[in-house]
Amino acid sequence: METAQSQEQVAAGAFSAFARFVLCGGGVGLASSFAVTAVASWVPWALANALITVVSTLLATELHARFTFGAGGRATRRQHAQSAGSAAAAYAVTCTAMLVLQQLVAAPGAALEQVIYLSASALAGIARFAVLRLVVFARNHAHAATTVRTAHPVHTTVARTSAPTGPAELCRAA
Repeated sequence: METAQSQEQVAAGAFSAFARFVLCGGGVGLASSFAVTAVASWVPWALANALITVVSTLLATELHARFTFGAGGRATRRQHAQSAGSAAAAYAVTCTAMLVLQQLVAAPGAALEQVIYLSASALAGIARFAVLRLVVFARNHAHAATTVRTAHPVHTTVARTSAPTGPAELCRAA
């Protein structure tokens, strides 16, 4: 009974985390699209896109650490680096999808380009959510899960023995 209830809680937690991921990430993505357009009026578009991508990835990682995955605090440098890696992979997926489209269709229309780009973005976003949830912010989930599961403290006694020191003892220990 506890297993089924625990699985339901995990599924509900994953669904609400995904909803927060879409809300935070989508909000930052929408704001970024306007920011790139604004900044591109002063600097070349590629530079504007690079700057806004860095800033938006930092902002989104903070939002995901604080709200999406329940860490409740600031993201660590390690989490920022891993999040940037997953963002770079998502960027590569969308670029590859657009390159393949250009190779397959001589003059794709704007609607087809949007369908391909948004489809690739959605797939990359789902993969990115999984990476962030299962890898980048996994420690926080594991800690929260153990806190919930261990309502009653368990006391254990650990016996220590001395480590083997000589070569013969090491061979026997192995």
